[in-house]
Amino acid sequence: MLTDSTIGALRAAGLDPAEVERIVRAALDEDLGPERLDVTSVATIPAEQVDSADVVARADGVLAGLAVAAAVFELAGGPDVRVLPVAADGAEVAEGEVLATVTGPTRGLLTAERTALNLLCRLSGVATHTRAWVAALGGGKATVLDTRKTTPGLRPLEKYAVRAGGGANKRLGLYDVAMIKDNHKLAAGGIGPAYRRVRQAFPEVPVQVEVTTVAEALEAVEAGADFLLCDNMSPALLAEVVAAVGDRAELEATGGLTLETAAEYAATGVDYLSVGALTHSSPILDIALDLRSRAA
Repeated sequence: MLTDSTIGALRAAGLDPAEVERIVRAALDEDLGPERLDVTSVATIPAEQVDSADVVARADGVLAGLAVAAAVFELAGGPDVRVLPVAADGAEVAEGEVLATVTGPTRGLLTAERTALNLLCRLSGVATHTRAWVAALGGGKATVLDTRKTTPGLRPLEKYAVRAGGGANKRLGLYDVAMIKDNHKLAAGGIGPAYRRVRQAFPEVPVQVEVTTVAEALEAVEAGADFLLCDNMSPALLAEVVAAVGDRAELEATGGLTLETAAEYAATGVDYLSVGALTHSSPILDIALDLRSRAA
């Protein structure tokens, strides 16, 4: 069972504690197998032994997911586990910095270790990568967005990590925003018919339209779209779309963006840059669990 402090921290992060618990239990089940057994810890550590361990950064980066890691320790270690956070999500942490201290049954701490670190390292890696994009945009108008290119089962956590790194979530899934892409336009007979069908079927759902030319952008706006995805456009072409559309729609640059070109795209006046790599290609942030030495 999760402690009140961990539940509160998850809610403060915009995460559903029940959903986090489901994800964590599935990850622990994967590690413990059908017998729910950590053979090494059971064989080497007395059931009554209690220890403390430090969660330590092994590299510089941005922290995300500390409450998720706490949930792992609490669910694996039982009611006697206590997690004391030292750092906060969204903070820039340094190599060697203690991020949290965990105390509880030693078997439980070591059983939880890999699952907790897998999630914490992954989420902190996404936050660190996102922060690099935020810095590359230079503090101007443009905001970096994630996409649906997430790890199956981890989408709410990875999208949270983007927020912790300073980015934003525009679309959570297929259910909350309609995105009319090339295949939809082909199947429906064009931008206009596709937009009208979505608006008729789901009048309250936001609609985004993918465009590749100035003409398509204008057609989409005239059909009623107020959010355009400008796909694989050069900065020069994107600037033309910005000038043509004006403030009639929000504009998002997408496709082929890199940290090296981020500032150039942001300078066009676009509102957003969406970057699938935030969740599909971020390297982890190296974080470890160091058990404290026992007194002689």
